Amino acid sequence: MRCPASVVASSPATLVAGAPVQIEQAAIEQVYREESARVLATLIRLLGSFDLAEEAMQEAFAAALEQWPRQGTPVNPRAWLVSTGRHKAVDLLRRRARFENKRDEWQRLAAIEQQLALDPEDAILSGETLRGYHLLPAARGDFARRLQQWESAAAAYRQALSLTSNEAERRFLGKRLAECESRMR
Repeated sequence: MRCPASVVASSPATLVAGAPVQIEQAAIEQVYREESARVLATLIRLLGSFDLAEEAMQEAFAAALEQWPRQGTPVNPRAWLVSTGRHKAVDLLRRRARFENKRDEWQRLAAIEQQLALDPEDAILSGETLRGYHLLPAARGDFARRLQQWESAAAAYRQALSLTSNEAERRFLGKRLAECESRMR
């Protein structure tokens, strides 16, 4: 909820012909000086972690620096900061969980690759070890694609295509390969 026009005139962000005027950084600094301790205490109570609360509060103030100049100062800046901080903390926890899952998968695939490098015949004989190994080149291709290294991505997708017999995977990898090849032209 934003300040009504009559209240906004006395706040750092004022409305001129319906468009917000740039809020002064000094006003946000003042809110930081006055409210940061309370915001941090509330976030610590809500999140149960000092480090997470501190990071969330910093993210909330960064969001305020970005949004308040365009949209105006909220009626209750502390509530806005706490709410934004809580949402930022949830996002951060989700990102960490995704990273942990991906890191575990990469460690498993690295172990498979290392075993193949040491003794390929034993690895091939062990069906459990090779389960999902064809996904390693596909994952490399995805990373190269995100870095816009189209030649590397195309090579990785070709390798993944040669290792899989699953039709759905082949269609997916084929689309990715075609995209990389079209970007190389």
